[in-house]
Amino acid sequence: MNEFNPAQPPTMGPRPQLGFMEAVKICLQEKYCNFEGRARRSEYWWFYLFYVIVLTIASYIGTAFGGLQGARIAQSIVCLPLILPSLGAGARRLHDIGKSGWWLLIGLIPIVGAIILIVWGCQDSDPQENEYGPSPKYQ
Repeated sequence: MNEFNPAQPPTMGPRPQLGFMEAVKICLQEKYCNFEGRARRSEYWWFYLFYVIVLTIASYIGTAFGGLQGARIAQSIVCLPLILPSLGAGARRLHDIGKSGWWLLIGLIPIVGAIILIVWGCQDSDPQENEYGPSPKYQ
């Protein structure tokens, strides 16, 4: 029977998934405009949830102060500083499954592009090192 030895961490097997705050911190502080490397599913989806929550709150605040036009202005103000980290997280997520970050452009195709990106975003990490670096899940 294998016993846990804290002095010798396991070399194989996935690391624990990131939490909400850790993923947001990575995307906004450590890798704000970083399109290189790889991002785990948890990092990408937690940051995407943060992005949706922030835009929703901005929309409600904007609507309260200026109706529909206020909501658009508030969303634009909030969206601008979050564009680069969200694109970076998306590119790193695609790198994690072995695809180029340029595949984000497939999202410009209505409906089909979004579905493809969602499917790719849900795929598990490639456990082996690829051209974009080692797997953050299996390091």
